Amino acid sequence: MLRDPFLDEQFDPNLMWFIGVFDVYDREETLGAELEVYDPNNKENRAELIRKHSLKLNYLSYRHKFVLLEALKNKLNDENYNFQQLFDIDEGEYASWPRGEWYELENPREFLQDVYSLAQEEWKDDLQKASLEDQSTW
Repeated sequence: MLRDPFLDEQFDPNLMWFIGVFDVYDREETLGAELEVYDPNNKENRAELIRKHSLKLNYLSYRHKFVLLEALKNKLNDENYNFQQLFDIDEGEYASWPRGEWYELENPREFLQDVYSLAQEEWKDDLQKASLEDQSTW
């Protein structure tokens, strides 16, 4: 069983691994200031954000990346999956996005499609290595 890199439990390939890195709560002056110059609805800005933040999950092994990307692929193949819910933050949560556009993205599915496409490029070697293994042994 693939274990969570931080907790002593089974790894949950939740899509928040990709977008939680943009949570600026209690880091508004640092990460928030860095991210507020980007528009997540702009394709070029979004690609830079994804490469610089979403895919720099150095604490995940190649196996984690493979499982995470498979989970994303499954959600992208589900036409009814609500990607906006990933960006919804309840008032009682200790979380916030860098700019107003993050709360109501024009196309949250497209954001995650870009994550998938760019991860296929950036993680190519890791994904290849994992695909050659028997995943049932993880």
